[in-house]
This record gives sequence, C-alpha cells and structure tokens, in this order.
Amino acid sequence: MRHAASGLALLLGMLLGGPAMAADPAEVPTVHGLALYGDPALPADFGHFPHADPDAPQGGSLVRSAIGSFDSTNPFIIRGTPATGLTEIYDTLLTQNPDEPFSMYGLLAEGVRLDPDRQWIEFDLHPQARFHDGEPVTAEDVVFSFETLTEQGQPFYGAYYADVVGIRAVGEDTVHFDLADSDSRELPLIIGQLPILPAHFWQGRDFEATTRDALLGSGPYRIGVVEPGRRIVYERVDDYWGKDLPANRGRHNIDRLIYDYYRDQTVALEAFKAGNLDMRIETSARNWATAYDFPARDEGFIKRLEVPDGQPAGMQAYVMNLRRDKFQDVRVREALNLAFDFEWLNRNLFYGAYQRTESYFANSEMAAEGLPSEAELALLEPHREALPERIFQEPLPIEHPEEMRPRLAKALKLLNEAGYVVSDGVMTHPDSGEPLSLEVLLFDTQFERVVQPLLQNLAKIGIEGDIRIVDVNQYLNRLRQFDFDIIVGSFPQSANPGNEQRDFWTSEYAEVPQSRNLIGLSNPVIDDLVDTLIAADSREALDTAARALDRVLRWGFYVIPQWHLGQTRIALWDKFGWQEPFPEYNLDLAAWWVDPERGAEIEARQRNR
Repeated sequence: MRHAASGLALLLGMLLGGPAMAADPAEVPTVHGLALYGDPALPADFGHFPHADPDAPQGGSLVRSAIGSFDSTNPFIIRGTPATGLTEIYDTLLTQNPDEPFSMYGLLAEGVRLDPDRQWIEFDLHPQARFHDGEPVTAEDVVFSFETLTEQGQPFYGAYYADVVGIRAVGEDTVHFDLADSDSRELPLIIGQLPILPAHFWQGRDFEATTRDALLGSGPYRIGVVEPGRRIVYERVDDYWGKDLPANRGRHNIDRLIYDYYRDQTVALEAFKAGNLDMRIETSARNWATAYDFPARDEGFIKRLEVPDGQPAGMQAYVMNLRRDKFQDVRVREALNLAFDFEWLNRNLFYGAYQRTESYFANSEMAAEGLPSEAELALLEPHREALPERIFQEPLPIEHPEEMRPRLAKALKLLNEAGYVVSDGVMTHPDSGEPLSLEVLLFDTQFERVVQPLLQNLAKIGIEGDIRIVDVNQYLNRLRQFDFDIIVGSFPQSANPGNEQRDFWTSEYAEVPQSRNLIGLSNPVIDDLVDTLIAADSREALDTAARALDRVLRWGFYVIPQWHLGQTRIALWDKFGWQEPFPEYNLDLAAWWVDPERGAEIEARQRNR
C-alpha cells in the first residue's frame, strides 16, 4: 500500500513560497537496489552475487574461536557482553554486495522508492518474509525496530540514524522514512542496514535487560545452543524464507556455525592445531611466520590464505583518553607519539610484515598528504583561528627523527614546554607535584609484548608506565565508562565513510557510555568537518572532506598510530570451498561451503589420531 501526497498541500506550498515539496511516492519508480553514487552494478534480474555459487553443496560445520566470555544474546544494548555472531539470526531491509564499494540490494525489502531530493525513502516488504516462528515480517516490525534501537539500543544507532526525522507504516507491507535536510547520500543505504526485530516477540519483555534466551529473528540462522561463557551454536534454518532471493543464492551453505570461547589467542591457536577449530583469522605476524609448522600442515590438511583487502585500513592505535587531564596538552600527546618505535617492532617482532599507519583513512584516496589542497583549504580556512598553524604550514606525513635518541630528546623538549620537569628521574608537573604516569589497559596477553617497548622508551624520559590486563567483561565495563588512560583501540573505515563518523569523533557522543568516541573528542571544528563529510554529494567532495578531517585529527596527536596490513590472513583446515576471485571490498564467508569429501577425510583423520 502507498499513500498519496495532498494536492492541496502542494498548491499551498507554491502559493506561500515555501520549500519545494517532496515527490509523491506513487510517482517515484520502485527499484531493486541502491548505490551511493550512480546505479547498482547488478541488474534487477540478476541471479546471484558473482562470487557466490548457486550450486554449492550444503551441510557441515564451521567452528571458530571467540576470546573471553559472554553473558547475553542481545547484541543491541549497552548491558552485558554479547555472544559472537548474533547478527546471523537477523535479516535487514537491504544487503550489501561485497564486490561493490557501496551498493545495497533487496533482502526483507523487495522494492525501494527514494525521493529524487532525498527527503524520504520507502521500502516494500516481501510478502513471503517470515520470522522463525512463522509470523510475517510487517511494516510495524520495522517501525518497532527503528524506534527501539534508536531509543533503547547502543548509542551507535542514535548516531547512525540521527537524520531520520520520522517513520511510519503505510499499510502492512510498506514503511516510510522521512529524512532531514542533511544531504547525506549514504543515509538511504544505511537505513537498509537496519536489523529487523519481531515486535510480537518483545511484547512484555525488557529490551534493555541482558538475556540468554534464543532470541527470535528472520535470518538464515537461528540460535541452537547457548552455553554462557563457553559456546554458542547457530543452526541453518531449513525453511528460511529468503533462501532463493538473488542476494542469498549460493550463500549460507554451512549447516552449523559454532563459536567456542577461549581464554586468549594462545590457547585458541593450540585448539586450531589440534583440530578443534576449523579456521583462524590470524592477527599476529609472529604466529603467521612461525606457528603453523606442524604435522597437519605437512600432511596437506592445512591451508593458508592471504586475501587482499579492498577497504581502507582505518586506524588501529594506542588511544589516549582526553577525559584525563594529563592528555589535555597537545605537546604531551605529541611527546608520547615520539616514543613509539614502529621500525624496531616491525623488524624484531613482526617479521617486517606491516606498514606504519599514519592516516585515519590509510590505504585509500581519503588519506591526507602534503599541504592542504585548495578544496581542503575551503573547508579549513573558516576555522583557522581554532586550528594549529601547523595544519596550514607543515606537510603530511608528520616527520619525526628515525633514530630513537633524537626522538626522545624532542619529546623531552615538548614535555618541558608543557610544564613538566624531571625530578629524581621522574617526569613531574611542578604545579601539582604529580608524576606523569600512564596505564595501558588490555584484555589480551598477546599484546603485552608490543606495549612493553613503548613503556621502556617512555621510562627513559621519566614517564612511569604500567600494563593492566583484565578479563574481557571487566575490560568492556571499563570501556563503557571510559575508565582508562590508554587502550589499544581501532576506528575501522569503509570506502564510503558517513554517519558512523559522528559516533567516532563528535561532541555529542563524547560522554555517552559505550559510544565509539573513545578519545573523548569535543571539538566544534571536527563536528563541522564530520557534518561536511556526511553531506558530501560526490566522490570528490567526500574525499576532500575526509582529507580535511584526517588532517585535523592527525595534527591533534590524539592517538599513537600503530600499523596495518593490506590483506586478511586466514588459516583453515582444508575442507572448505569458495569461488574466486574473492569479492573486491569485503570477505564474504557466507559464500563458502564445506566440501563433503574433503570434510569426511579430515574427520576420519581426527578420529584415527
């Protein structure tokens, strides 16, 4: 069902000289998908995603590890530690093709209408769409999901959908979203990413309370087994309503997705070698270089892949908490940056595997370089008085001495300029008498060896440093309350950054528990640049805004950038199949399958050991 705009309202708008009215939905064509720029690459009658094999066999299991523990099956709320993989049970309105930069195709929605002026968007739901209990997915479920997630869910949802100003059901199978005049090109697409929850299931339940129940969804998997803190199992839904949709053909082939929980990565690696896990996404360069020389690999049962990553590397870094007074002075933050010796780490611990991360949009055209371009200056000049002059005068990347001795000498000078002095070998602020001390909060012992060299360098200039390792639950609780000095954090980026940047960097989320503004940034200039990025109406404008934002963030020295790798390292027992080439922009494990013969051979090997 669709509603018609009032002809009287249109006439009054013209007579009164008001803003142009949005288009009548009845006059806007219904399409099968959306792209950020231009049209989706796949036509309306496409049969399946190119990287998926519609004839793939179905069956088998995929067992992977998760680290730490969990106490909740609700991934949408602040409370609790949710289990890994819970998004598998939920369908969204649209789904992304991982072989395109940012294109979305129909999933729960079989058709989409987008106002040419982007004042609204409508989705027509598939009449066959069903939750796992057989109840239909309706427009009221979409309204319930949006309102519940933005009002009671994690702060991310409020930031992500901040420019949605209204939502209503238009009959049972159509839902209408009104959009703010923000010019956000990605907003219609990210509305399509909304997970849809069953309103009838949540009636009488407290959405904000942790639960261990097998929650209800409409996706290709359901929760089969919940063993809190130990294991969660997802079972493929045999009568999944959407299995024959073009976006799903050849995907979701594996019967059981299992996540076993381990104390840390060292134990998980041994479990993989013993055959208790099927796959590892390896994040340690040392492990990748040295830990996979064991009999099963020599016998040909282990395969290792390096899959190129088409997305920006984003920023992994030591994140300083600006809510702590000690980090308020930019000279202190720059001094801490100078004490980080990436070259030594890469040479001695990482087997030369990594590149130093310098940009928040590393490995992309959005990374700022050199001096600001004319287009960047147009965005930065209005804020000149609020920005450091270095932004306009000194090129990126930021140059530091390669040798550690002159770096530490420069760091010492900066700390002296910030008012600190060394007293009896301890860096102390003379006004307060307090030593400059730091605590790095970790939950994974694997990172301890990486932090120690930084603390050793800081100790050479009188800065006291310590490592605090806590369990995952305590770590998450401290993050929610921003109770840390420094953590190892990450700010992942896509090829098309947008509304999620609010949650990363803006003042509105600086003090919201569990927001992703880990730094505690509250800077009107950054707020303005984020708004400009979100409103970019072309690829060129998006790149320019991202570079200007990147430049301001980098000269703020808010984090100590670490390193990145332009590929994903996967170790697996050789029982899986997939189609190549891999999709360009995202790894899609949902398109993999278990080879029946190879799987049986590996299982026989394990039984006979």
